[in-house]
Amino acid sequence: MSTSTSKDNSAHGDDLDLSTVLTAEERVQLKLLIANITEVMQKRVADIFDASVMNGNQALPKLQVTSKDLNSNGSKIQKETHEEEKSRKMREKRAKELAVPKMLDLKKDAFEFFQHWRESVIERVATVVTKLNEIPDKREENVSIAATPDPQLSAEIEPISAAIANQIPAESNTNIEDADVALVKLYPPTSTPLSSLSKEKRTLLLRAMLLLLLGLENYVAHSRILLLRIASSLDLPLHILAETETKAAQGLLEAAKKMSGNEETHKRSEENKVARRWKVGLAGVAGAAVIGITGGLAAPLVAGGIAAIMGGIGIGATSTAALLGGLAESGVIIGGLFGAYGGAMTGKMMDAYAKEVEDFAFLPLQGKTRHRPVKDVQAEDRRLRVTIGISGWLTQKEDIIVPWRALGKQSEVFALRWEVEALTKLGTSLESVVKSAAWSVAKKEIIARTIFASLMDALWPIALLKVSKIIDNPFSVALNRADKAGLVLADALINKAQGERPVTLIGYSLGARLIYSCLVSLAERRAFGLVESVVLMGTPVPSDAAVWRTMRSVVEGRLINVYSEHDYILAFLYRTSNIQFGVAGLQAIQDVKDIENVDMSDLVKGHLRYQYLVGSILHKIGFEDIDIQEVAQEEETLELLEEQVKKEREDREGEYLDPDAEAANMEKEVKQKTEQTLMHRAAEKLHIHNHSSGTT
Repeated sequence: MSTSTSKDNSAHGDDLDLSTVLTAEERVQLKLLIANITEVMQKRVADIFDASVMNGNQALPKLQVTSKDLNSNGSKIQKETHEEEKSRKMREKRAKELAVPKMLDLKKDAFEFFQHWRESVIERVATVVTKLNEIPDKREENVSIAATPDPQLSAEIEPISAAIANQIPAESNTNIEDADVALVKLYPPTSTPLSSLSKEKRTLLLRAMLLLLLGLENYVAHSRILLLRIASSLDLPLHILAETETKAAQGLLEAAKKMSGNEETHKRSEENKVARRWKVGLAGVAGAAVIGITGGLAAPLVAGGIAAIMGGIGIGATSTAALLGGLAESGVIIGGLFGAYGGAMTGKMMDAYAKEVEDFAFLPLQGKTRHRPVKDVQAEDRRLRVTIGISGWLTQKEDIIVPWRALGKQSEVFALRWEVEALTKLGTSLESVVKSAAWSVAKKEIIARTIFASLMDALWPIALLKVSKIIDNPFSVALNRADKAGLVLADALINKAQGERPVTLIGYSLGARLIYSCLVSLAERRAFGLVESVVLMGTPVPSDAAVWRTMRSVVEGRLINVYSEHDYILAFLYRTSNIQFGVAGLQAIQDVKDIENVDMSDLVKGHLRYQYLVGSILHKIGFEDIDIQEVAQEEETLELLEEQVKKEREDREGEYLDPDAEAANMEKEVKQKTEQTLMHRAAEKLHIHNHSSGTT
């Protein structure tokens, strides 16, 4: 179908659908494509638990034998025997690790979850395609059903539809070319004749598949990865999927808002809540804007409203209703998709779980307010995906949100506020130690050594050990709190605070430690399908393969370990932990398939640089949703900081302080700075409380 024909049809309300765009043979190819892609995804699950499969970027070098490597009798020399022995021992270690009952149970449950999801997708594709075959090819029917909503509803929808149709979230803040290169590299195309269709048809197909997957009444991480693989296989740019996700979110929410609340539909909605186990289990729901709790409308009416709002998506009301299924029938299900809090993952969360974790809250960072947190996510900022950024220490209250401003607009972005007091004490301690004369002397000595591994043998400069009491206790306390906060985050995700949408988690330092704790908890509780991708930077956790294999099992998309061999502070902080397992923030993870190890040693010269490099690192690893303007601003800030540090270092050149005296001075300085930061935050909270309650 030509573009001009499509425009002519649209002008007459003649929206396209799969039953008329795809031939019978092409619909068979669609089923085959879904089956093949999900088979590839299934193999990825199998590879996690396969002892013979190594990480793609950690494969052992191939052994090449030349005449120089042979003894006079033609046998291999001892050198190669060592290589073979090393390879054999690594395989035996993996096999032993994977044979333990705990890992076997995890493998079994991961497979069962995936198989259930795969079967539901394949069955739904088959059912919907069959139904579309049965829809009469009468354009008048599409027009009449789409026109079912009353005139007032249509009048209200049209301007919103036009505004949404003009949104192009990906192009405004993302380097599209880089994103598409990363898409093909990360999710290699599956061969299909459908890739030779016109771009118009391929686009329609991708959009229809999104609606079809939403018809499962959830949008789990597996479904999102499936769509990424479909886009790659159909040779479509990533921004088309991002735009469609945005329009679908807006269309569903607007349709849900228009649903009536009569007694019968309300009763059906209550039944749906019980039948679908839509349990929140969270405190503070009262007052939250839960969308669509008052009921639903007939599918054609809702589908007509959605089709109108999703103007430009190219799918008519009849096909929309068939693709969305039960999702088009109930505002409760739509509300559940977007989370129990409607417009906000905020409020007082999970008191029963969070008694030992202070100040745990999600701060929305969206739209024009992305430079500061807001109380609720605005309607125009709602998305089908959620991204949570987690800072690892604080020196000022802005550190909770500033590192995450480089995240783009394709998902709902939240900063996690947690344990402010513990993180502030750690941040001020880190800052003081790094600026100290003891650290300057120690760093020169460390760099002069030829083997960095010697640091893990406790061969630390005496002057640095003298000031260790300034930092050891705050780090130990914050590390313990990070582990507990990770359990609370896992509870929040399992209880669907984010709704039935995939979540991406990004953190540095102890923020990454928190994510590690969360993922391990999710795996232990078999909570698959919640997490799409994870980026961990400078992570103080073991590099042990068993731990990362467990984490990998609950991350459907990318699991990225960003490390730096120059992170001497992390090595110092972690020196008293289980160093025999290695430290993820200092080295690559071995022996686990599909872990992306990214060496940022050239960029990250110290642990405290991570918070100023989040955007730059995400850009370099091909993260799909980055605001490149914010990345540029981030880099300018870091340059200014480097100049300031250089000047301070020059001012201290030749200065000598007795380590004990310097430690005492630092202790006073840390206490003073911490108190100032916490007092400022307390005053701000009081002001906010008084403002909201009307107190003067």
